[in-house]
Amino acid sequence: MGILHDDVVIIRQSEKEGDPSVITVNCPDKTGLGCDLCRIILFFGPSIVRGDVSTDGKWCYIVFWVIGKPTTRWNLLKKRLMGACPSCSSASGIFYYRSELQPPKPPDVFLLKLCCYDRKGLLHDVTWVLCELELTIKKVKVSTTPDGKVMDLFFVTDTRELLHTKKRQDDTYEQLKDIMDDSMISCDIEMVGPEITACSQASSFLPPAITADMFRLEMPEELPSGSLTSNSVSITMDNSLSPSHTLVQIVCQDHKGLLYDIMRTLKEYNIQISYGRFTTKQRGRCEIDLFIMQTDGKKIVDPSKQNALSSRLQMELLQPLRVAIVSRGPDTELLVANPVELSGKGRPLVFHDITLALKMLNICIFSAEIARHVIGGREWEVYRVLLDEGDGLPVPRSKIEEGAWKMLMGWE
Repeated sequence: MGILHDDVVIIRQSEKEGDPSVITVNCPDKTGLGCDLCRIILFFGPSIVRGDVSTDGKWCYIVFWVIGKPTTRWNLLKKRLMGACPSCSSASGIFYYRSELQPPKPPDVFLLKLCCYDRKGLLHDVTWVLCELELTIKKVKVSTTPDGKVMDLFFVTDTRELLHTKKRQDDTYEQLKDIMDDSMISCDIEMVGPEITACSQASSFLPPAITADMFRLEMPEELPSGSLTSNSVSITMDNSLSPSHTLVQIVCQDHKGLLYDIMRTLKEYNIQISYGRFTTKQRGRCEIDLFIMQTDGKKIVDPSKQNALSSRLQMELLQPLRVAIVSRGPDTELLVANPVELSGKGRPLVFHDITLALKMLNICIFSAEIARHVIGGREWEVYRVLLDEGDGLPVPRSKIEEGAWKMLMGWE
């Protein structure tokens, strides 16, 4: 089967504001492709309101209906989606599937050192610029001095793979300077090796009470403030409609990255989707039908495996991230835990949404750290944000937790 390279991903933008744009992906299949595509769409901002997936295990055809934003960069989105599709080789202008012979080279890591005067919303503004530049924040260390200065250390990778060039570094500097006005004191960018990033790791210590409450893989007795109840997600499995596939039917409330969370979970269980349909209804209700099978090409008939997959899907849809407000001595700390995919990637824009929520609540950040922890056999990206309580918190702690949760879920 051949396909012209430009037709691997086709985006037909809506002519009327509020109507969905249509993204069509027609390419060779690979394990976790749906998860990768949904992650990229989540990063660029459009919300998926409908989807159709069909594959024979070798070739797939995927259609997403998405609602974009005025700032959505459609051409760049198309380029990134094409980059996620399995590689093709050229022959007379026609591209054919070829399997990957070796894994891609890990991206170079750069240290961005930013010294500036503190102000409300500063960290979010910086994070927003880095996201716009497609610089992925791998680690961050933020600290505030008694005289009102801030030292920000961002360990980033560049999706465009150009940060080693002077032009790209100058562009980054200019955009940061524009957003910060007169707050910037200095800005330096340099490539670093793994030994530097290892020395700059955030604290590996997490209180045992936090690990027990936040990272359990079973449904907790209480969900975060502002979240849904366990009855908000319905999952049923049926083996009677197909000789080789299990039908999974999900009814739930929509949230930011919903389809990504489903695809990520199935990817972790090594489950293949042969056909799927996703639709949103009134009041944000979603209906998902998935015909799935195991890697051996058979349906899931073992009741214990069905229950395990069903319970995991329910938990991931109710708690795709973990959010908590805790006491750190006399201070208040916001913790957000983000599960890391098998590919080593975490959910995009988490730090962006945390800083935006705190900015909207008029809360300053005293310090922030990002670190990865393996807890219960699963890797997590943990964001620890120490809140500035110099003049007291403007809202109760419960409102901070609820505000962060709603922003991360796309309900604000």
